[in-house]
This record gives sequence, C-alpha cells and structure tokens, in this order.
Amino acid sequence: MVAARRSVGRPTFQTAPVSFSILGITIAIFAAGLLSADMDTFLFRNLAQANFLVADGEVYRIFTAALLHGGIMHVFFNMYALYLFGPRLEQQVGSPAFASLYVAAAAAGGMVSYVFGPINQVSIGASGAIFGLFGAWMFVAWKMRGTPGGRAMFNQLGVLLAINLALPLFVGGIDWRAHLGGLGAGVLIAWLWSVYAVGQPNARTIRTIIGAAVAFGALVITIFV
Repeated sequence: MVAARRSVGRPTFQTAPVSFSILGITIAIFAAGLLSADMDTFLFRNLAQANFLVADGEVYRIFTAALLHGGIMHVFFNMYALYLFGPRLEQQVGSPAFASLYVAAAAAGGMVSYVFGPINQVSIGASGAIFGLFGAWMFVAWKMRGTPGGRAMFNQLGVLLAINLALPLFVGGIDWRAHLGGLGAGVLIAWLWSVYAVGQPNARTIRTIIGAAVAFGALVITIFV
C-alpha cells in the first residue's frame, strides 16, 4: 500500500490532522447531545441513518450517521479504535487519502445497511468507517504475511476481526451489515492502492481519487437500488 517503509513517531495532530479532527468532532457532537436533550433530538433527527428517509431521498444520511453514537461506551470504543488504527495509517498514506478512506468506508457501511437492512431500521455510529480502517490494515498484514512481523500482525488482527464479527451473535442492536460494508470497502481500497498507487510519484493523489471513487460508488448504489 505504501511505496516504502518509513519510520514514524508517535502520532500527533501535526502528523495526523484528519484522525484527530474526526476524534474531536465526533466527541464534541456526542458531548453536545449529552448536555442538551433538545440538541440530541435535533442531531438524531437530522443525521441518523433512517432507511425509510434514505429511501425518500435523504441519501446524505449514509455519511452523517458516522458522527452519532448511542452511549458513552459506543463512542469510546469507536474513537479508541480510531486512535489505534487511524493516525499511523494517515501518516503512511497521507491525510487526504486517509480522509477519503474513512468517508468511503462509512458510506459503504451505510449503503450495505440500507440495501440489505429493513426499511424501518435506524442506525448510528462510526463502526462502518472503523471497520474500513481495520480492513485496510488487514490487507497490509496479508501482503506482509511472508515476514514474521506481518504474520504476527495478520494473526492478531484476525483474532480481533473474528471477535468483532461475532459480537452481533451475542449483543443485540449491532448493525453488522454496516460492519461488513465498511470492512469490504477498506480491503477494496487498500487493494486498489497497492495496484495503482504504489511506486507512483503522485501516489497520494491516486489514493485520494480511489477513496473518493469508492465513496461516490456507494452513494450511487444507494440512490439507484
């Protein structure tokens, strides 16, 4: 996925501005809803992915649902996962490309949830986007599986993936369709990056275009299916 391995230090806002901006915005939105019941109602009514409203043309909701969370543990786990998986990936591929991956995975998760979910379903959360980052890292680990470090990373991520995919079997209310959609988008984008961007002088631009194209594809499918 990257042209060459680089040594990167501890992630900061300066080195991973998109990751930390998403963290800040998402937590701020959650806090606003927590402090004001009216604001919480307003945000939910206007940003949540209600499939029946998406069907009526409010397709933007496949993106905005990623900004909302239903409780402290929900936002904590998603934002902690973003902190673990996001900044170092952003440092490697560039901020615009990372932003396009995050948005595309959120959109793909929302699209799959809409296309295959019940029409009366209402869902919120950044899990689709987070699974997209997870999918990208899984692809990197798979590409590096011939090395001891790559095998170890692939095995560790595989265990985490199995646990997270199994959670809907034991915990109700989890939109597993969005998880699968985001995961698939992350793997697809990382694969396309490896095919078309690696070794190119404008690799970061190519990565950004690929991520944007996947996001646009998810939007088009949502509109016409």
